[in-house]
Amino acid sequence: MEKLEGKVAIVTGGAMGNGLGIVKVFLKYGAKVAILDYSDKLDETVNKLKEEGKEVLAYKVDIRDFAGVKNAVDDIALKYGKIDILVNNAGVCRLEKFMDMDDKLRDFHFDINIKGTWNVSKACVPYMQKNLSGSIVNLSSVTGPMVADSGEVAYATTKAALVGFTKALAAELVEDNIRVNAIMPGYIMTPMVEGMANETDASNPESVVDGIAKGIPMKRLGTIEELGELAAFLASNESSYITAQGIVIDGGSTLPETMTMGV
Repeated sequence: MEKLEGKVAIVTGGAMGNGLGIVKVFLKYGAKVAILDYSDKLDETVNKLKEEGKEVLAYKVDIRDFAGVKNAVDDIALKYGKIDILVNNAGVCRLEKFMDMDDKLRDFHFDINIKGTWNVSKACVPYMQKNLSGSIVNLSSVTGPMVADSGEVAYATTKAALVGFTKALAAELVEDNIRVNAIMPGYIMTPMVEGMANETDASNPESVVDGIAKGIPMKRLGTIEELGELAAFLASNESSYITAQGIVIDGGSTLPETMTMGV
């Protein structure tokens, strides 16, 4: 029996990037998966998965809209009878220095990364409480809680907030047998990273990615499937004694004290 066999999982932002990696791994382990995403790539992704014989539900939802989120979650619960797993993966990052950032761009980060995660969690938790069982996995980052670069103030703030959200929600839901954990990725090769590389050096974004890899002890970026495997572990009973934790997956990028010292 696969470790997610019979489980019903909701993955936000599952049309591409880390979310797609999570969806693919969850399907591999036998979960029934519903994707909530606002991307135009949603239909393309779902069609490809269905061509591969995978069972996937898709809802084009803006997670900033609680009513829309609740309607989708209610429909998923109606179709499958329960919700076992929620992965709050959807998130955005736009580089801009603090003093140059307008309120619209600030709120874009806050509304999706924080309020969106809040909205989907609030819609899903009652179904988990009903069954006295569940696992919530929030996608935070090493950026914010541990490290940061120039131009990441809005993004770093939201990702640090998600660690606090994870711990506080875990404390509230532990009596309902619902676990809440966070994944804190370093650099995973995703469209988001590609976009940030392009923002950094539009003339040669590949050099930016190569530079990132050189600074990681493993000398490469992670894959979306590797992140998906971690999410599957935290979603499954294999991690039944783990809650309120932030798990780093970064190829050792936060390990070096300096880039020049050592033998």
